[in-house]
Amino acid sequence: MEYQEAKDKFISTWGSLGTLWGINKAMAQIQALLFISTKPLSMEDIMADLKISRGNTSMNLRQLMDWGIVTKVLIAGERKEFFTTEKDVQELARIVAKERSRREIKPVIKVLQDVSTITDDGTAKTKELIKQTKALKELTDDLDTLMNKLVNQKQNWLTKSVFKLIK
Repeated sequence: MEYQEAKDKFISTWGSLGTLWGINKAMAQIQALLFISTKPLSMEDIMADLKISRGNTSMNLRQLMDWGIVTKVLIAGERKEFFTTEKDVQELARIVAKERSRREIKPVIKVLQDVSTITDDGTAKTKELIKQTKALKELTDDLDTLMNKLVNQKQNWLTKSVFKLIK
């Protein structure tokens, strides 16, 4: 397999996997391109390489920066903005996990807390709702605690955490 074919295949596959992270395909493809790039890329470089519009590129770069995955880089003598991404795979996974917790798990915990604290009117259906939402909230709290412990590990957080779980 030649370089261009391997590059295209990697970017395409990474783009498809993006939905598992909770991001869209173009966003993941931009991150993949930056991930394998040897230097920061301009918006025009990204647009040309991925054959996507300026608006799509701009919107997705902004979202990637909001996630903390992509950063702007200043290059002396250049008027264009350049972008790069985290190159350490484990740090990248840590950033994604932290952001998914903030965007997805924390709001669910808040809703479960609100729902599980309704007034008990003594009916079976209310008791069941309270019981099940409290149980689900406890599980979600435990998962969030585990996720926070994983996310707060710095070096080799994934492998260290997995080995701790296995022992």
